[in-house]
Amino acid sequence: MKYSSQIKPISYLKAHAAEIIRQLTEQREPLVITQNGEAKVVIQDVQSYEQTQETLALLKILALGNRQIEEGRVQEATTVFENLRARREV
Repeated sequence: MKYSSQIKPISYLKAHAAEIIRQLTEQREPLVITQNGEAKVVIQDVQSYEQTQETLALLKILALGNRQIEEGRVQEATTVFENLRARREV
């Protein structure tokens, strides 16, 4: 994906909002909006945003799991399953 083709000034956004929304939904590529020649915001369609948030959440869970492994905070799977079965029987 080339972001250079996806950079527009804020004046373009103001003048072509409906078209931009249609393109974002169809192409699912983010758009960088500039103001006074500087990149200020990135806009994207809702599906892409939700997918990004889900991916970040999974990465955070993986990082937490790795940290727990490094700290030695782990249990054997058989022990975990035995504890769960014992709780269920109570």
